[in-house]
Amino acid sequence: MNAERNTGAESTLEARALKKSYGDFEAVKGVDFRVFGGECFGFLGPNGAGKTTTMKMIYGAVIPTAGELAVAGLDVYHHEREIKRRIGVVPQENNLDDELKVRENLLIYGRYYDLPRKVVLQRTDELLDFMQLSEKAEATVEQLSGGMKRRLLIARALINDPEIVVLDEPTTGLDPQARLLVWDRLRELTTEGKTLILTTHYMEEAARLCDRLVIMEGGLIIADGTPGELVEEHVSPQVLELTADHRSLEELLSVVEGADSVERTGDETVLVYTEDADTLLENVRSSGVDIENTVYRQAGLEDVFLRLTGRRLIE
Repeated sequence: MNAERNTGAESTLEARALKKSYGDFEAVKGVDFRVFGGECFGFLGPNGAGKTTTMKMIYGAVIPTAGELAVAGLDVYHHEREIKRRIGVVPQENNLDDELKVRENLLIYGRYYDLPRKVVLQRTDELLDFMQLSEKAEATVEQLSGGMKRRLLIARALINDPEIVVLDEPTTGLDPQARLLVWDRLRELTTEGKTLILTTHYMEEAARLCDRLVIMEGGLIIADGTPGELVEEHVSPQVLELTADHRSLEELLSVVEGADSVERTGDETVLVYTEDADTLLENVRSSGVDIENTVYRQAGLEDVFLRLTGRRLIE
């Protein structure tokens, strides 16, 4: 599938038949995607889907085996160093220097780009303020909370004023309040014209941040579009989550067989997708089947992922 559309905006990242193999194992099997300037573009997929390998090709950690990949308009095969100067990377793991102070982590990193000291000092102060870390400027990294460390990683990735920011699971392990703060800051970056490339295990994060995204499975892109388009295309809008004991569940399945689709997510739970949840629920109640719990909700990206891959993103 081609993850692209004619938006009229200039593309800042483009892949054609992109592949990566490790010996006989083909991690990425030939994917096409196109990212436009100023948007947040997401990669969703289970472990082993190929998304992390794709991200590593984008920021130069690995070289593609075959295909084309241009980042910031530059061919990754011939312009690796220049690309690295024009992107910022927020890794999943914490690779900050724990023994240095917060401010020192930014100052030293800025010098790697040969930026003038005056520029680095100015950007350090601006980024500490932007990520709400100014009060911790003289603290050591090991004194920071997990949320503060993630925010410092994002600040560090911005020290060179990159065109593209690559974020690998940027809010993993954060509490809800810290996650909301990071989301707010990332959205602000796109309003400033920066392009974000994101992987995440949180469907709410993908729905809130991503203008467009792709779902990867087995090294291939199996779906692409905006979050709303993916939901509309692949699942019915209303979902009933029904829980019953094993014996009653078999009876329940016969009652809901006329629904648009039914997914079993365990020994005692089914997800029923429909255009008319009220009528379907009334049919279930009038059938006499013993239901232990019922949840009604609107369909979302989690349902799309389950429908396309047969599993939840986190299991």
